Parts: sequence; C-alpha cells; structure tokens
Amino acid sequence: MPELSTEDADFVRNLVIHEDDKVIVFNKPSGLAVQGGGGISRSLDDLLVAFAKSNGKRPRLVHRLDLGTSGVIITARTQPAAAFLSEEFASRRTEKTYLALVRGALPFADEGALNTPLVKVEEAGRPRMIAANPGRKGALAAVTHWRILARSGDAALLEARPETGRMHQIRAHLSIAGMPILGDWLYGTGAEGASRLMLHAAKLVVRHPDGGEMCFEAPLPEDFKLAATALGLQAGL
Repeated sequence: MPELSTEDADFVRNLVIHEDDKVIVFNKPSGLAVQGGGGISRSLDDLLVAFAKSNGKRPRLVHRLDLGTSGVIITARTQPAAAFLSEEFASRRTEKTYLALVRGALPFADEGALNTPLVKVEEAGRPRMIAANPGRKGALAAVTHWRILARSGDAALLEARPETGRMHQIRAHLSIAGMPILGDWLYGTGAEGASRLMLHAAKLVVRHPDGGEMCFEAPLPEDFKLAATALGLQAGL
C-alpha cells in the first residue's frame, strides 16, 4: 500500500465534511482530480489511502466530479456501502445541486429545463459532449433543471440540478444554451473572467447505506465568491 506524506494526509483530512463507518464525504477543491491518469500526480482516489483499514482496504469512489469542479463528493468505506451508493446514483435517486457562474445570451425566464440529448466525441484527443439528435448512435438522454439566482448584464449566478448524470452534462448543456460556464476552456469562455471552472457541487441529498436520507453541503470557495462579486452577482450568494 503506498504511503502518504504527512502533508497529503493532513490535506485530505481537512477536506472531510462527514465521516462514519460507512461513508466519508469530502469538499473537493477545484484542481484536485478525482482519479489518477495521464499527467495527474495527485488525486482524491490516491489520497484515500489516509483512511485505509489495517488490511489495506481504502474507501471507494462511487461518483465523479470534473477536475475543475469543486464541492461535495461521497465515498464508501465498505464494499456493500459502495454497491448501495453506486445503485443510488445509477437509479437517479440522489439529488445534486450545483452553482455556476455563466455568461452569454441569458434567457428571459428565470428557470427552466435543458433536455438536449448528448453524445461523446473525441476532439484533438480529448473527449467532450455535443448535442445529438435522439436517433443518433450513442446519443444519451440528458436533463438539467436550472434557475437563475442573480443577473448582471450578460452574466448570471445559476443553480443547476441534473436529473441525469452524463459526463460534462451541466457544462455541455449550458454551453449549448448559449450561456457557458466561466473558466470552461472546453465548452466556452476559457479563462475569461475566471481563474478556473466556476462550477461548484453545493449540495448532495442521498440515502445512507444504513437507512435514512442525508444532506451534505459544501460552502462556496472564496475564489467563486470573489468572481461572483466582481460580476455584480453577490445578491444571489
């Protein structure tokens, strides 16, 4: 079992929102990958070694957040808990609420739903999701409910609640709708007005493996609040 430095162990323990004998919930910072891969030197999955049992078994991932997305992510401490939570996500019984800073052609309405099917393509060696006709091979149904919390010119603080859990769903849907997320180099505005992808997983409602519903929330990071304030959107925070 790989060993963690004291610095890394302290770092990941400071991210914990909730911990019990079945689950550990973290407030993931933007820039921390959930899983390792090409060019990634540190990931949450690697850092879970800090919570390993004496037999070496460590908590398991049951869902994902993009590298640039901050906020709530839950892991399972046991295999039965992992199976239970994975099924909760797969069956869409969880409730996920995100906050995003967007800019573009804002709709007149303050709330609505985006239900454009998405399909994964490779562009320049990178996967991304694009709009697809329902009959296209590989097209996936995708639904994102949205609500504008504050507006200022062509910028808005927006709440997004994905009904489905497709890769990059919120990012792709908002870009297709003409209001991409600030800092999203893949789907829109790049670094314009943002130091990183301004998408935050603010709340997760999920059933606990032992029964009962639990709600976990992650406070907004300072860089998100500063960016919102700079855009005149602080009233929605």
